[in-house]
Amino acid sequence: MGRPLPTPTHLPLLPLPCHSEHTHPARGHLHWGSRAFAAPVMIWKRVVALCVLLQFGAEARTRPRRGAAPSAGASRASRGPAFDSCQVSLTPLEHRVLGDNTHETGFNGDDGSYVILTWVGDGTGVILVLSTISAPIDTFLEGGSSRLYRSTDYGKSFRDISHSINHTFIKEEFGVSVGPGSSVILTADTPVVDHPGGIIFTSTDAGATFRFIQLPFHLAQPITYHFLNPDLLVALSIEGALWLTLDFGATWTKVHDGVHSFSWGAGINLFFSCSKADTMDAEERGDLQLKRTKDLGKTFTTIHEDVYSFGYIGTFLFFSVMEDTRSPRVMYFSSDQGDTFNRALLPSASTEQFYSILDGDEDMLFMHVDNPGDTYFGTMYTSDDRGILFSKSLERHLFDGQRKSDFRNITSLRGVYLTNKLDKDGRIRSVISFNRGGTWRQLSKPQNVECGEKVKNCNLHIHGEHSRINHIVPMLLMSDPTAVGLVIAHGSVGDCLSSWQHPDVFVSSDGGYNWRGTLRGPHHYSILDSGGLIVAVEARREGQVKTIKFSTDEGQCWKSYNFTEQPFFFAGLSSEPGTKAMSVSVWGFRPEDDDQPMWVAVTIDFQSLITRECNDQDYEEWLAHSTGGEGLERDGCVLGVKETYRRRKKQAVCRNGRGYVTVKTEIPCLCTREDFLCDYGYQQQVNTSDCVPRPDMHNKTLEMCLNGEEDELLTAGYRKVPSDRCEGGFSSQLAGQTIIRPCGVKPSPDSPVAHATAPVTHFDTPRERMVLILVCAGAGIIVLAAVISALVAIRRGVYQSRAPEYRFSNLQIQDDRNGATGDRESANSSNGSACPQDSDNQNLLQ
Repeated sequence: MGRPLPTPTHLPLLPLPCHSEHTHPARGHLHWGSRAFAAPVMIWKRVVALCVLLQFGAEARTRPRRGAAPSAGASRASRGPAFDSCQVSLTPLEHRVLGDNTHETGFNGDDGSYVILTWVGDGTGVILVLSTISAPIDTFLEGGSSRLYRSTDYGKSFRDISHSINHTFIKEEFGVSVGPGSSVILTADTPVVDHPGGIIFTSTDAGATFRFIQLPFHLAQPITYHFLNPDLLVALSIEGALWLTLDFGATWTKVHDGVHSFSWGAGINLFFSCSKADTMDAEERGDLQLKRTKDLGKTFTTIHEDVYSFGYIGTFLFFSVMEDTRSPRVMYFSSDQGDTFNRALLPSASTEQFYSILDGDEDMLFMHVDNPGDTYFGTMYTSDDRGILFSKSLERHLFDGQRKSDFRNITSLRGVYLTNKLDKDGRIRSVISFNRGGTWRQLSKPQNVECGEKVKNCNLHIHGEHSRINHIVPMLLMSDPTAVGLVIAHGSVGDCLSSWQHPDVFVSSDGGYNWRGTLRGPHHYSILDSGGLIVAVEARREGQVKTIKFSTDEGQCWKSYNFTEQPFFFAGLSSEPGTKAMSVSVWGFRPEDDDQPMWVAVTIDFQSLITRECNDQDYEEWLAHSTGGEGLERDGCVLGVKETYRRRKKQAVCRNGRGYVTVKTEIPCLCTREDFLCDYGYQQQVNTSDCVPRPDMHNKTLEMCLNGEEDELLTAGYRKVPSDRCEGGFSSQLAGQTIIRPCGVKPSPDSPVAHATAPVTHFDTPRERMVLILVCAGAGIIVLAAVISALVAIRRGVYQSRAPEYRFSNLQIQDDRNGATGDRESANSSNGSACPQDSDNQNLLQ
């Protein structure tokens, strides 16, 4: 998130206007290939690229011109259905208090074209600002210049600390790497020629002091932190070598050559893919090795050969394998760090299609399977807790030619996901699931919006990644676990998602069940004080900003405050990550008389305005997922449990504070059909809730080998939704039970099928038992030779030809960060280095 986004391709991309027929833009072949999976995005990388989204996403280097006219698209846009937006004026006292606690900093003389704001630590109040400017390509100057500023009071004041890094030019594309605790890494822009290695500056005290470190290699990408231990770092060199340090960069050890990608797993497990010896284009040919080290490079284990790509999400390791150069790739999953792995049971897909891991945790995965051709949609599947069996969740799930999805996890309420689908009429509509993809439905009409008689279906539709890329909205949907039930998003109200209407801001306080129009037009917004405060700045294409809006009642009413007398071009709205803070900074630049910009930061401290700490009377008990019905036994039962939260009342003007902890109580519910999905090989019967065998699976044997061993898969056509905690009630045993025999193995004598089909035969006398023994022995001798000669062929042929095929061509992870594209691709590198097969020293991820 500290790196500028690529310049968007200006194609007529989706979403399309509601009244238009569905036509496709030229669809490029943007295959991520085996470099799709990098080290997981660091949860501590609290970096905001201030100039990445000037106005609606323009890059930092392209500053808006004064007096620039709105774009043609903007001039054609119209207002959507009207709604009442509650606006309350500030009292003179409130204005004076905020004025006394507003701090403006101008970075005079700093003409940096690229500025990054980075929060360091949790509750430290430390912000680092890196300003860089590269020398023009057509000059004789080398590199460029950088300035580093530091604030210790939440952005109220800044001090130039460039001397602490010897005024070194920092790589702007690497930005500022912030790790767990208060660790910071800056990477110098060191030329490769005539320099044996790169240079980094490290800090363990939130940037108060920095240490100069000469690396024995040149970095190909930003250094990757371990999830929890800041001393453990992994780096990839430009030659494709993997390096590891155990002391926060002081000393480095070369671990492996020929590495293509790597990823931390659970604990200190480190996964990586590397090319074999004397192998050219191993990545494109799927000729990589997937390996793991469990002891930081002392020993290594080869998990699989002929790997095309791999990734790690939640607790799942997944990788695609090129089993045959003439066949499509297949997918394997492991839920035990690669000790065992199983082939995923998913519909087959041609090499022109792709797969995308949308989201995942320790219980399940969401996977998108593209439809053939330039359709821009596919099918979404959810996995079981082993990542093996996948069930259909949503058809016609939207995915565009840039491999972008609108799929979002609403983190403020368990089990809620929102995405967009492309219906058969060519229109895009938003759908939401409250039970982790078990069922989907359209969003309800906002309470204060009316569509009019001409609109047949009046629903709210949420603008996602497609709209952000095309500059229709400046931000994506926002939610946070500490702000229970709160969701903020840009949307359009009507029959479908419209790109011809100005998007407005809508708020839900119950996790997406009910919505309310709250701000007209697009805005930048942020959640503060665990949902007790929302701030927003209007996104204006053609003008400058000077006003911030804020709400203390979850967006029902807003107050406006002019935070500066001299407006400036907006570059970013920044607050400390975690939604606990009550200070927010508005960043931008103000053109000077010499036509050079002056960077400006204005920090507003709302804690001075909302001074009272909340007490018990300010909180209420809230039953999540409740429909409001009284006496209903299952009211609020979702995913097998009722969850009651203690949260602040909307009308309470008080602050939760930094010590606020979300409190909830859980009560298990009786199981119903809603707690179960149709198992693999089954589908829901039309007009009923029953799961019945799929027609294409009739009289077919689903064969499955788990952990390399034959296993029987018992199913009644239903499986419980992952993470569902219901008890008793509905049981899938009520349905007709089926035994799916794996790998061609006959039913075991103890299985229900064997008992149901075997004839009743008794051998009671010694003579009968002797005859039986002789007959069995003779039969065994006759078939022994045939069995031995055919064993290998049967093992290979049965598994490959009869098991459901899963064809894989491309993998991709959708980042769940709000308002920025994930930085997962940055931790991958393609190179021609070879990885000797007899080498014990191998580690990294792909």
